[in-house]
Amino acid sequence: MTTTREEATHLRRVSVDLPPTPPDSDQNSETNSKSDPADYPLPPPSVPPTDVVEIDKKTPDGWLPRDERLIRLTGVHPFNCEAPLSDLYNEGFLTSPELFYVRNHGAVPQYTGYDLDWEFTIEGMVENPITLTLRDLLEQYEQKTYPITLVCAGNRRKEQNVVRKTKGFSWGAAGVSTALFTGVVMGDVLKKAKPKRGARYVCMEGADKLPNGYYGTSVKLNWVLDPNRGMMLAHAMNGEKLRPDHGYPLRAVVPGQIGGRSVKWLKKIIVTAEPSDNWYHLWDNRVLPTMVSPEESANDEKWWRDERYAIYDLSTNSAIAYPAHEEQLCLVAGPEKYRVKGYAYGGGGRRVTRVEVTLDKGKTWRLANIDYAEDRYREAGAQQVLGGTLDMEWRESCFCWCFWNLDIASSELAETSDIFVRAMDESMNVQPRDMYWSVLGMMNNPWFRVTISREGDYLRFEHPTQPALIPGGWMERVKRSGGNLTNGYWGEKIGSEEAPEPVTEAAAQVVMTKDGLKNTIDIDELRKHDKEDQPWFVVNGEVYDGAPFLEKHPGGAQSIISAAGLDSTDEFMAIHSETAKAMMVDYHIGSLDEEGKASLAGSEIQPDPSATPPTHFLDPRTWKKATLHSKTTVSWDTRLFTFKLESDDQTLGLPTGQHLMIRLRDPVTREAIIRSYTPVSPTAQRGYMDVLVKVYFDTPERKGGKMSGAMDSLPIGHSVDFKGPTGKFQYLGQGLVHVNRLQRRVKTFLMICGGSGITPIYQVLRAVMQDEGDATRCVVLDGNRLLEDVLCKEELDGFARTNQERLRLLYTLTKAPEDWQGLRGRIAEPLLREHCGRDGFGDGEAMVLICGPEALEKSAHQALLGIGWKEDDLLFF
Repeated sequence: MTTTREEATHLRRVSVDLPPTPPDSDQNSETNSKSDPADYPLPPPSVPPTDVVEIDKKTPDGWLPRDERLIRLTGVHPFNCEAPLSDLYNEGFLTSPELFYVRNHGAVPQYTGYDLDWEFTIEGMVENPITLTLRDLLEQYEQKTYPITLVCAGNRRKEQNVVRKTKGFSWGAAGVSTALFTGVVMGDVLKKAKPKRGARYVCMEGADKLPNGYYGTSVKLNWVLDPNRGMMLAHAMNGEKLRPDHGYPLRAVVPGQIGGRSVKWLKKIIVTAEPSDNWYHLWDNRVLPTMVSPEESANDEKWWRDERYAIYDLSTNSAIAYPAHEEQLCLVAGPEKYRVKGYAYGGGGRRVTRVEVTLDKGKTWRLANIDYAEDRYREAGAQQVLGGTLDMEWRESCFCWCFWNLDIASSELAETSDIFVRAMDESMNVQPRDMYWSVLGMMNNPWFRVTISREGDYLRFEHPTQPALIPGGWMERVKRSGGNLTNGYWGEKIGSEEAPEPVTEAAAQVVMTKDGLKNTIDIDELRKHDKEDQPWFVVNGEVYDGAPFLEKHPGGAQSIISAAGLDSTDEFMAIHSETAKAMMVDYHIGSLDEEGKASLAGSEIQPDPSATPPTHFLDPRTWKKATLHSKTTVSWDTRLFTFKLESDDQTLGLPTGQHLMIRLRDPVTREAIIRSYTPVSPTAQRGYMDVLVKVYFDTPERKGGKMSGAMDSLPIGHSVDFKGPTGKFQYLGQGLVHVNRLQRRVKTFLMICGGSGITPIYQVLRAVMQDEGDATRCVVLDGNRLLEDVLCKEELDGFARTNQERLRLLYTLTKAPEDWQGLRGRIAEPLLREHCGRDGFGDGEAMVLICGPEALEKSAHQALLGIGWKEDDLLFF
């Protein structure tokens, strides 16, 4: 019986006489001439971009040219992207660096030294800790070249996000790429360091500075030492130096596993007995059980620390590239057959053994043809390719994608409503029929479905989704029409009207738009309303009128005015409650058109760094970047952060009594974390500002503070976004204040605070105390748990000693030491009645400033109203 070449592509190649370990390479052996290099794929033509894309110019990556065809998945910065699926497939088996997908958590490290001098260390549980340079790798180790497919664990996540929003951004089906990587075998380098007995893991750390430290993760040591696993330290890609987005000058390449294990810009290899404790290893690249909601995962750390949910090997996956999304097929005088085609890949080195296509929702299947291009490198024997030895004949592991195709009669396509594809690997792992939704939206690999619509003489095809915020796809269409995407029938009704829906629809998001409102607003009309008399602002592409709540907004009118004419999605969504979001329906006036959205897309771009910095650092309408200069531990849970401004001559530009906003981005989801803070540095200080932050750590009872935890993890040298001023209160001096743009004069400030709430109070108190001519009296009631929790105590005590007639300073502790001479107990009605009574003050003569934890503010609010204070006398920072 003979086997055709096409049939042979379905058979796994087996050579029983091959040795179990790699043979020594002999460059003069006959194996060098076993196959012509043209028999295996070589890199496609590459045209490196030379110009920096306009939207990158004023970001930290403003030095880095990129291909404009790439689809950005996380806005302007950081750079996370995939190629259009058709472009990716059309390049063939190997992907050019221009179209290779990119996953960056932050700014790309800009290495300006000589690439051969790049250093990294091998440390931890090794007998021989060493420091190596790239030059050492080139001179002391044999260079290897291997074809390897890398896949982001978030590939196809957009499908999960349409069903229910995960904590990850929306990858399409092109988060996968293949290249010829050149470098050294990681195991050979580890052997030189001699891992100690008991070592089980290899931790890796990159050079990218991020809010939660340097990016790091780990893999198992026995994997690294196994040549069949193919792990590399790579310095080249498709015959050229790595591009900066892909890890220049040196990266790890871990075949068969999720891309998150292939650490870029490699600086450290640490051999350990336990998995990495790096923030990104714990809080990223995991598939939690499907019943764990985003809320539960945020409140219970145990899910993230359970190593069972960490992901390493890729799951079996496949997708349809052609027919492309919105492609049309003419049934009149068109081709009799249409070739459906796409890609498939497995994980852990397992070969994809079959790809199957169904036209009847899985009742029957057809076997597709598979092209195993990776096998042609094996069959070539030992070759010198692109600076390294290509020698794969001995290895059976499969680390690359394969392309598949199947010819289907056009008449059959006209009679069905969809095409599905699924793949299976050699261990019988087969793509599941239905989605396994999880919090991070990773490893999404259900059957890939393309729908078919008959429109006259044409068939129109729809993919499930389009990447990022690009609209389109049958999933969005079904969801908009009220279909339940998790009903087991892809959101469509099958059979009777009583078709079962075993999985409930995800909870509806808060509606912020008026039902039926069809008003479209262009950018010119929006720009006409960027002043304080009628401020319009944009949230999620919808336009809102801020004028009706200028006077009553808790953050003050300036918060609205500063957002006028701008996209305020980040600030609004990060700060406001569900109740506040629901109120927005009343202020919704229309939708911004597509040109307007595109115009606002770059609104966060910073001023030209070559221009002379303004006198003041803060800008109420633009996020500005300052660099973390130092971090001082004030107490076990309090840090003083010193930030370097744009120039040494700048002042912050923050009026007394106002705040600034700090923005960090969640490294995984890229969602904004925004909080208001009041610096403790003098307003006239130049070049630097100091921010005092109380860090709220996780406890068994509650989840810690998201922002304070992220701040505590900031590495020195990291840039942070600032915006302001904001707030409804401003102290002008000599008892004169502005509240919501109304002027008022007071004789006494009653200042009630707790914990880190002292910082805005301290700012106003300092302004009064440092002006000897200011006759305003101040009473400060500062509540804390322990004596060591009192912040700014030395400065407060100093003001009290030198201003006894103008300042009465009171501390109260709930857990005071035995020798404590101050007040005891919480800030509640008894203390407030005794020390902050309303008697003795005429109308408007006194103002109560309150800042602290929510519980303190609520308790003080109720108590103060109960002892005679009016609502207009109270101001909450």
